[in-house]
Amino acid sequence: MSEKLNAIVDIEHAGMRLDQALAAIFPDYSRARLQQWIKQGLVSVDGSTDKRPKDKVLGGELVELEAVMEDQVECHPEPIPLDIVFEDESLLVINKPAGLVVHPAAGNPDGTLQNALLHHAADLIRLPRAGIVHRLDKETSGLLVIAKNLATHKYLVEQLQERSIKREYRAVVTGVMTAGGSVDQPIGRHPTQRTRMAVNLSGKPAVTHYRVLERFRFHTYVKVILETGRTHQIRVHMAHIRYPLVGDPVYAGRLRIPPGASPELEAMLRRFKRQALHARKLGLEHPITGEWMEWTKEPPQDMQDLLRVLEKDAAYG
Repeated sequence: MSEKLNAIVDIEHAGMRLDQALAAIFPDYSRARLQQWIKQGLVSVDGSTDKRPKDKVLGGELVELEAVMEDQVECHPEPIPLDIVFEDESLLVINKPAGLVVHPAAGNPDGTLQNALLHHAADLIRLPRAGIVHRLDKETSGLLVIAKNLATHKYLVEQLQERSIKREYRAVVTGVMTAGGSVDQPIGRHPTQRTRMAVNLSGKPAVTHYRVLERFRFHTYVKVILETGRTHQIRVHMAHIRYPLVGDPVYAGRLRIPPGASPELEAMLRRFKRQALHARKLGLEHPITGEWMEWTKEPPQDMQDLLRVLEKDAAYG
């Protein structure tokens, strides 16, 4: 599918690179995508397609663009149920269950959220990763926003980069915190275990804020707010400050049963096989109306059961 567009370069864009000018003229498309189309000869300037992204414009030129929207994903629709929290012509907000992979990868070619989205709205195949702009780990539950068109996708990616999308989590960590705080440590690939992330001075900046909601005998229930969104960020940062997430199979180390724990708590900790992490609140500015919108979903039953057992254990001691 393609769309032919044309415009006259405004004099205010004189001296700009061609890709910069096009990004201003056709704001629905990212600069990276426009650069690709220039290199493919899909952009003409006064009839010439022999242009480079870095070439300067003078103002007054006729630019013609053939916007080719190719299928962006190599996966097929699957009738996987979605817990839809909100939907309009621009956005889709879903409550992802633990155990659902967000998009296909090695070892998970199907049965993913992306497959489910393509079944829900076939047009999403025209968008990168079916409109998914951020992700949750397979075993993390909670709220995700999906773009339903290219303009919204570009807008949401920019908002994530500007850190203006609010994301609040709930987590249960091992250890009793005395107070909340922040972790400002860069995250990158683990130097020897490439499937893991780690606090790494050569990594990307990462900031996590946490606040104590409830203390138990051996654990703490915390609110976590992300300022950045690195892979495994909360899991890595909490483990770094020695308060790993309950059930985290990668960063919490071997299971430790606290001495004196109630039999019910011991049984719960042994069977809780995922990181106790839930994306509870999502807030953003609507790309069309400019209205600030927020959605909240409380943690699922397994985390509620864990909290109930932790509360009962306090009386056991």
